[in-house]
Amino acid sequence: MTGSLEHMIIQAYADEEFNQQVGQFTVWINPATYTHEYGISHSDRQAPGSNGASPEFNKVCQETVAFELVFDATGVVPPPIPGTPIPKKGVTAPIDEFRQLAVTVNSDTHRPNFLRLIWAQLQFDCVLSKLSISYTLFRPDGTPLRARLAGSFTNFSSKVELGQEANMHSPDMTHLVTVLAGDTLPALCFRIYGSSQYYLGVAAFNRLPDFRRLRPGAQLVFPPLSGAAA
Repeated sequence: MTGSLEHMIIQAYADEEFNQQVGQFTVWINPATYTHEYGISHSDRQAPGSNGASPEFNKVCQETVAFELVFDATGVVPPPIPGTPIPKKGVTAPIDEFRQLAVTVNSDTHRPNFLRLIWAQLQFDCVLSKLSISYTLFRPDGTPLRARLAGSFTNFSSKVELGQEANMHSPDMTHLVTVLAGDTLPALCFRIYGSSQYYLGVAAFNRLPDFRRLRPGAQLVFPPLSGAAA
């Protein structure tokens, strides 16, 4: 027994909190593949004359999802919603519907809509970053019957979500850090507090006999700046 086909859905929202839905698009043919990319940015710390680089973590880059959609109005592939007639103008109408949701500037918000991609385990809040349309089959009068849409989407987090995430990394919170090989206390203080000047306070707080020799695997407590570290 086979299950029913689950089509990818693209929901459009006018607000960055994803509360005000303004439309929804069901794709005709699910993507054959999609890519979900993650990136990490590092700063090059290579000293002059050294043999190798020592990249220092800078930030986690934005995630992207990319895939290709096929639109087919030849009648070979039925529309995703049962009972929907094949568009008389070929794939022009469904492509315009997609563009209206994802590309066109919303007259109320003065920007394109925020999007939510939903397909099986994929749920991705994002904005469209790039769209390329290739028309591949036509009627004798030039009406496009088939097209491929290659889209790239960049993840989006609201200011509220970013604020909550930033608060989790705030120097005004207590942090528990596991020491890795090569870690130094000044460098860890810089990572947590944005400055290495608090290393003596952290060493005293953790009762370290020698702050210059951190044992890999040891756990150190970095108190809030308003506490002992200050």
